[in-house]
Amino acid sequence: MGVATAEPVVAAAGIRPGLKPRMSTVEHLLRHPSGRVGLFGLLLILVLAVVGIFATPHDPNAANVVNKLALPSWEHPFGTDYLGRDLLSRSWNAAHLSLGSALIVVVGVLGVSLLLGTLAGLLGGVVDAAIMRVADVLLGLPSLILALALVGLLGPSLQTLVAAMVIAQAPWYTRVLRAMVLRESTKPYVLVARVHGAGVASVIWRHVLPGVLGQLAVLASLDLGSVLLSVAGLSFLGMGAQPPDAEWGMMLSDGRMTFAERPLAMILPGSCIFATVMMANLLGDALRDLLDVSAGGSK
Repeated sequence: MGVATAEPVVAAAGIRPGLKPRMSTVEHLLRHPSGRVGLFGLLLILVLAVVGIFATPHDPNAANVVNKLALPSWEHPFGTDYLGRDLLSRSWNAAHLSLGSALIVVVGVLGVSLLLGTLAGLLGGVVDAAIMRVADVLLGLPSLILALALVGLLGPSLQTLVAAMVIAQAPWYTRVLRAMVLRESTKPYVLVARVHGAGVASVIWRHVLPGVLGQLAVLASLDLGSVLLSVAGLSFLGMGAQPPDAEWGMMLSDGRMTFAERPLAMILPGSCIFATVMMANLLGDALRDLLDVSAGGSK
């Protein structure tokens, strides 16, 4: 009797009898070929970036014009730049600025858009109209042009560049988040929670966010590479990090002057950008597959 009555309850809860629980996100990534490579690759780059803040073979900003444009050697495995600075140390030290800036931009954009998009989708009315009209105005300008205009207005620096990119990219994410929240708010469990008097904060935290965070993780991981490229590109143009700080985009700009003599001055930071973008894209593809599997597994 107990078994017979338990099965409908289990079925009503959405659990299939006899099936094991779904794999966790980390377990899925470890089983996914590109996810495993992307996860470990990005973690390795993050660890090296943190280590590079405190320890590099040489002082990344120490100039030695007597030893400028030196060939690769035991002391300088990738040679030196036009000021005699060790290329390996500068590329290693630059990781925390380049990757750190991209991560701050992604986290900042997600934080702003999560707040505004959720409020617009759940509250509606005047709040929704006001947020969306501001987003529409900002979306009328290309994000790169808007970022350039803000950097030109506030002055070039990496901090200004990060803030400008957050402001430029948040409107698009806000609109996407609003659409996700509107879709989630029509789900039966959200409607039941509202009928039973759950407050807005409770509905957002317990019912809406769990439904959109997975999709946000995919968007963020896929956008991390493009954000890193944008940071490096604007720094290449002199809009981001300023001398003597080491940053991959600025290193590319410095290396172009001596590319014919020492191509490693551009190849090394360019390879760092390529590897980081590749790892981020592999991780994003795996997370997208995970989201598809999770959606299909409930059918």
